[in-house]
Parts: sequence; structure tokens; C-alpha cells
Amino acid sequence: MVVWPGLTALSTPPLGRLGCTLGRLYSIKVGVGHILTLGNFFALLSIPLALQMFFAGLLPGLARRYVLTNRRVIVERKQLSWSARWVDEMSVSLDNFDAIDVIVLPGQAWYPAGDLVFRKGDVETLRLFGVTRPETFRRTCLKAHASFVGVQELVATS
Repeated sequence: MVVWPGLTALSTPPLGRLGCTLGRLYSIKVGVGHILTLGNFFALLSIPLALQMFFAGLLPGLARRYVLTNRRVIVERKQLSWSARWVDEMSVSLDNFDAIDVIVLPGQAWYPAGDLVFRKGDVETLRLFGVTRPETFRRTCLKAHASFVGVQELVATS
């Protein structure tokens, strides 16, 4: 299963996570009715900026994706060429975590997105930034984890 990070994952060093800032602006409900709100006005004005952020996230060197395999969860990065391969940046084995927390930062709820934190006890083993629909990916990872650990226990006892 492959999941692509959303705008809230893109870090812009002088401004922090600009996607989260935009999400906070978009969620402002002040206005006339449900359509003519300040948040919708900001969304309309920021379309060029949001498109630049989206396409920047697809550029080689900046593009990232999260891959769930039958053995691990991988953060892959596209190398600096359009025809280049995806390179493993970080990963965690399916038996190297026992819980996954969903952290929704201010501004991420508008998209909907969140950060996934993989933990083994109190130790953070991996963090995935800006996962779109994080609860769905979390449940899928936990099911894969349960299957992987169950098979390992069966192999160990036989």
C-alpha cells in the first residue's frame, strides 16, 4: 500500500509547515452563511501558493511517499532525476512497534491529515508527516503488524 503525504507534510524552513498554517486560515468560519466565510476567501486567494506547494512536493529530491509492505513501513524519496528510482530514507520493521498514535496538528484537520507516530513502548521508532486520512493507514498498518507478529510467533514455536 502506498500513501502520499499531503500539503501539511511539506516543511518550508523559514515558515515551518506552511500547509498547516494554510489549513488554520481555511478553517476560519467567520462570515456570512456557510459559503461566504473568511476561510473560503483565504482558500481562494492562496490557490497559486497551494498549487506551487503541491507541485514542489512532486519534484525529484523533494517527493516522498510512504509504503507499507509485508515486512516493514518505508519512507521513500525520489532521487534527483525524473527517471530515477525511489530510495529508502527511513523504515521500521512490522515487529518494531506496538502502537501507532495519530497526532493532528492545528491546521491538519481541515485537509484531513495527521502525523503517524510508531512507538515501541515509550520509544518513537518512526514518524510519518502529513498522512492524508491517517486513521485508515493506521488501521492497515496495525493489521499488517498483527499478521506479521502472529506468523513470526508460529514459526518460532514450530
